[in-house]
Amino acid sequence: MADYGIEGAEGLALHHFYRAMAWLGEELGEKAQGALVARCVKDVIEEKLFARRQDLFTDLSLVFMDTTSLSFHGTGGETLGKRGHSKDFRPDLAQMILALVVDAEGRPICTEMVPGNTADATVLLPVVDRLRTRFGVTRACVVADRGMISADTIAALEKLGMEYILGARERSSSVIHNVVLNDTAPMVPLVLERQRGETQLWVKEVKVGKDRYIVSRNDAEAEKDKADRQAIIAGLEAQLKKGDKALVGNSAYRRYLKASEKRQNDLSVRTSVRKRIPIACR
Repeated sequence: MADYGIEGAEGLALHHFYRAMAWLGEELGEKAQGALVARCVKDVIEEKLFARRQDLFTDLSLVFMDTTSLSFHGTGGETLGKRGHSKDFRPDLAQMILALVVDAEGRPICTEMVPGNTADATVLLPVVDRLRTRFGVTRACVVADRGMISADTIAALEKLGMEYILGARERSSSVIHNVVLNDTAPMVPLVLERQRGETQLWVKEVKVGKDRYIVSRNDAEAEKDKADRQAIIAGLEAQLKKGDKALVGNSAYRRYLKASEKRQNDLSVRTSVRKRIPIACR
């Protein structure tokens, strides 16, 4: 209400929004087999809005999905409110997981609310399956971040015949460390036009078996990351002079610390340069 001029909204109060939320969340039947949650009023509205703007050329060949956690105070939320990995740093509160799916134009298609202790990797497949059944999507390329990746998820996407683009875990994958990032093929320039100006990228494709990895470097982000690292290391060196206890509770320093070979309790500084981000595609 504060950010948008919506005609007729002047007389709305907070309790009206709470009532609307309760109505949108009303369940319309039992939870289907394999579904994370039961079908509700919100789902019907999303489907009708999608059908309203659908035409002969409507294409969902590319959809983007991400998740976040929403913590809340007070009682309620018996179905969805659970303790889990809190992305807003409130592990003391019950939370829900919100999954948002948007099309290539940035328009929201649907949202899914699941219990707060649901892992990201287990959210993707049920949402993809609901896209196929709710919106009649026969072909879609799902784009998700690296938190969605698991061996079971990728195997299931392959079985469904779904196309996907998933962010790859650079640090935990031996294939990326030993093969992808050591590939000697040259990178090619790619300029993206954006509202705030052009973005200069350097990209290349690396094939490992049936998988395609797209490696990209953003010069502007690389310079920013370098400056951030230098600032953190300078602060860390100053803190080390005060003793190990001065580092307790500062998570920003963890990736730059390792145990010394002489004494397990000694701490030394290491730099971690991350210039390239690989993405696994199929």
